[in-house]
Amino acid sequence: MGSAFPRLHVITDARPGRDALGVVTAAVSAAIGYQTPDALAVQVRVEDDVTDRAAYEFGLAVARICRPAGVMFLVNDRLDVAVAVDADGAHVGADDLPVPAARAVLGPAAVLGATCREPVSARAAVAAGATYLGVGPAFRTSTKAGLPEPLGAAGVAAVAEAVGSAPVIAIGGVSVDEVGELRARGAYGVAVVGALAVAADPEATTTALLKALA
Repeated sequence: MGSAFPRLHVITDARPGRDALGVVTAAVSAAIGYQTPDALAVQVRVEDDVTDRAAYEFGLAVARICRPAGVMFLVNDRLDVAVAVDADGAHVGADDLPVPAARAVLGPAAVLGATCREPVSARAAVAAGATYLGVGPAFRTSTKAGLPEPLGAAGVAAVAEAVGSAPVIAIGGVSVDEVGELRARGAYGVAVVGALAVAADPEATTTALLKALA
């Protein structure tokens, strides 16, 4: 893994009917082909009803794809799984452990992402030890149910301005077409789920996203 923090975060869509491992393989292949493995991170996300054993085994499968390529590998929500599979870190949402507690579990060297939607909580998360912030939903998305109203590029910009140098990763309804606007408004990078999960050619789509983020 290189020294730069990844600008593209690929979040697994492990719902029935999705080829999550195929998408991860394609994304990693694209990063290697584009000679930017340190520009990519893969975040393991599974449904809430998935057992710990299944989440662990899925995490190991993703790790086997990412580690040889030097691609950052994180686990969403389940800190125990992140530790068990020796991930580079984890990402916590609003209903997960608070950032200080998550930092205590993961240790000082791990990457820790936190979901935030507005400047006050974003500043607090960074002060408490978050490495980066996932901000969204930026735009409307059907990938995850029960999400609040989209922030738009302006909402992402407000958080980015509030936290200074801490990387802001915009998530939610993001495709190649939105990258330029989000970057111009202060987003460090983007996270995608559906943009790759339903892509006819996930590898080509990953390459296009990496180029747009460069």
